[in-house]
Amino acid sequence: MEFQELEIKGVWLIKPQRFGDSRGYFSETWKQQEFEAHVGKVSFVQDNESLSSRGVLRGLHLQRGEWSQAKLVRVSQGRVLDVALDLRSGSPTWGKHVAVELSQEGGEQLFIPRGFAHGFVVLSEVAQFQYKVDNVYAPQSEMTIAFDDPDLGIDWRISPSEMLLSAKDKEGIRLNKVKSLGF
Repeated sequence: MEFQELEIKGVWLIKPQRFGDSRGYFSETWKQQEFEAHVGKVSFVQDNESLSSRGVLRGLHLQRGEWSQAKLVRVSQGRVLDVALDLRSGSPTWGKHVAVELSQEGGEQLFIPRGFAHGFVVLSEVAQFQYKVDNVYAPQSEMTIAFDDPDLGIDWRISPSEMLLSAKDKEGIRLNKVKSLGF
């Protein structure tokens, strides 16, 4: 596996090695010892999967406090633009984001530490999205950040008219409100 820390400290792009032949390919997508040697110790407790059609935008979501989650995400079918927004208290990159295209073809993974809001938009006709988390879902601690907040400056690569959003994602709060909540 190749590990590359991105421009925001703690966010890692991970490229597993693939071994291919006429039958397809084989890849190790998770190897605890190697992960911990590069990124650090994390104990994943749950695997999640979603299937979404083109234009579905999920996010930007985070859980606060003791329910905060680190995530290791990847796409097993299709292509997405994946976004991690730094909301770690005291971070020099607070309010900044990284955006990475993840695809079935590339096999890349993104590690997002605790304290980040996370979201993705589907760029292909369909995408199967998988992620490991190090804490269980706790709806009482969940927060949604407005995906279209101009202060974020996120280029989602598709027009808002193409986006399919849940009611929760349509009602996300703006970054300036997040700051007033003590982040």
